[in-house]
Amino acid sequence: MPRLLVTPLSSLADALDAHAPSHLITLLSPQNMIETPEGFAPAMHLKLGINDIIDPQDGTAPPARQHVDSLLSFSRGWDAKQPLLIHCWAGISRSMASAYTILCDRLGPGHEIRIARAMRQRAPHAQPNRLLVQHADDALGRGGRMLKALDHMGPAQLVQEGVTTVFPLEGL
Repeated sequence: MPRLLVTPLSSLADALDAHAPSHLITLLSPQNMIETPEGFAPAMHLKLGINDIIDPQDGTAPPARQHVDSLLSFSRGWDAKQPLLIHCWAGISRSMASAYTILCDRLGPGHEIRIARAMRQRAPHAQPNRLLVQHADDALGRGGRMLKALDHMGPAQLVQEGVTTVFPLEGL
């Protein structure tokens, strides 16, 4: 079954071993960016150097439209035969926003609330980065529906770090 996986950086090696993804997306601040894991094809590893912020400040790398465009282009090249693994530092914000974006793109318009609720059910700790989702909403022409759908998730369980979470592309 085609699936997306979201994990924190601390669980990346275990997730790579356990799930054998074909594609990897890393969302870390530019100063904390990692190298492509050994044995993984660099062409199948998208690195997005962004800070987990919603209010841009000098000296930071906020999520921007070009990051979402890169994310969408990369994920559209994924054939879904093997998992796509997404990670950020804690597996809570940037990676969850990216998974939400990819799911909204794959499942099409009109499913934003259903996807957000399914995300909350599978990941009580998810707090998708709202600036990243705002850019995704613009890129996908959703007219604010993706951002509004996040409000239907309800409050997140406060944790320091998420756990590896599986999102199927079917049956959300």
